[in-house]
Formats: sequence, structure tokens, C-alpha cells
Amino acid sequence: MEIFARVVETGGFSAAAHQLKIAPSTVSKLIGRLESRLHTRLFQRSTRGLHLTDEGKAFYRRCTTILNDIAAAEEEAAAGDVPTGRLRVSVNVPVGHAFLLPAIPAFAAQYPQVCLDLVLTDGIDDLVTGGADIAIRTGPLPASSLIARKLGDSRLCVVGSPVYFERSGTPNRPEDLDGHSCLDFTFPREETGWPFRIDGGRRMVRPKGKLRGADGETVRRLALSGAGIARLAEFQVAQDIASGDLVEVLRDFDSGDRLDVHAVYAGSARQLPARARVFIDFLVQSVRIS
Repeated sequence: MEIFARVVETGGFSAAAHQLKIAPSTVSKLIGRLESRLHTRLFQRSTRGLHLTDEGKAFYRRCTTILNDIAAAEEEAAAGDVPTGRLRVSVNVPVGHAFLLPAIPAFAAQYPQVCLDLVLTDGIDDLVTGGADIAIRTGPLPASSLIARKLGDSRLCVVGSPVYFERSGTPNRPEDLDGHSCLDFTFPREETGWPFRIDGGRRMVRPKGKLRGADGETVRRLALSGAGIARLAEFQVAQDIASGDLVEVLRDFDSGDRLDVHAVYAGSARQLPARARVFIDFLVQSVRIS
């Protein structure tokens, strides 16, 4: 199971073999033996790489639960209730910069035996294939077997720099955005437009522009540079608005939508190793998003 899980997390037999310090042929033989015993294919192999089958994804979820339980049992036997070990956390870039990274020193001081691997990304990594133990995600959560704990929510603001508005004019109504450079994201989202409250109804305006960013911090910096108008979480741009580096527009047409922020993980709270449980509890107590 551990070898199978390592193949999933590293993306290949050779990479898993390198980490485990065994021969790639041994990894291949053991995976083949596992598939034979289960009477099913766990991987789809092609020239483009290695991909989990549906059965492989289900088996991986079970494996990680079992392996985490074994690790937790060993930790508790060796160190009592002291959380130890490595914890991999994938976090949305703006949330990471604004809330998580400033809180990490306090967590590290409280739990010195927990090693954190932090990945800041606005992409929606699959917890099964992405290798994260916990992910902090923004926006609506798709239906899944993942467990979620809400960390907060934030209003969304339409903002631009004074330099941009002086050059291109200030939009007074949502339809005015058609003539502006609107900054968008490269990653897929559930809603591709910007919602506004117009004449008592909710109307979607699709942003038009030639510039897109891979994460919220990139889009924020583009807006600060005068490259265009962005729609970002209030917590991300509050200081920029207060300093005058960004100006909020179209506030009268605010749709009332809020950006939810959740910590998500696979399994159940009972199955989480101690290091993951204390980290999520720490987030709930320490991270105040509004």
C-alpha cells in the first residue's frame, strides 16, 4: 500500500523508486502483483504518463486512511499525544499571504515536532492526486466525499488603480466595463462572469481583457500597476484601498456574493492523524477571514 501510494503521489514508478531507494522494476512488479490480487487495474498507462483509474482513486483513498491510521498509532505509541510528522498543506495564494503565513510561527512554536510543507496555489489540486493532506480553498465547493470546515468569507470588490482610471475613465455602471481592460484568471472557475445587482435582479457581466493571472496575488499586482480592473476579495485589497493605491468602483451594484474559505481534507475527523487535527483546529481558532 505504501509503495502504491508513493507512486500516486510522485506520478510514476521511477520517481517512487527513487524516493523509496528501491529498483523501479521492484515497484513495477509489486504494483502488478497488487493489481492481480485485486483483479482490477489501478493505473492507466500511456505514453503521456500514468493516471489512476476510478478503482485506483477509491483504493488510494482507502490506502491513505489506513496508512495515516498506522502512522498515527505509531506516533501515539512513541510520543503519547504529541503531534509529530510531516503535513502537506495546499493553500490559496491570497489566503496564504494574508492569513496563513503570518500565523505559521505561532503554530510552529506550539507544535515544534510537526513539519509543514506549504504550497501556495490558486489551482484546484485534487487531494487524491495532488498529494496534499489539507487544502485551503476559496469559492463554492463541488460535491465530493471531502470534509470541509469553514474558515470565513469575504465580500468581493471591483477595483482599479487611480492611474488606470485617469487614463481610461471610471465605469459608473456594470455595462461600462465593456470598454475596459478587465483582469481575469487562467484557472477554471464555477462562474466565469462578474455578478452585479442591476434593477433589482442579478446579472452576470463577462470580463473582457487581454491580461490574465494564474493566482489572485498576480491579478492584484496587475491592478496596482494600472493594467486594468480586477474583482478580488476585500481582505486582499483592503490595505490598498485604504492607502489609495486601489479604488473600488461599482459598489452600488454589489451583488452581495461572498467568497467562502474552507479547509478541506479526505476521510473523517476521527481518521485524521494528530498533526492534521491540531492544524485544522489552529486554523479555525487563529484565522479570521471577513
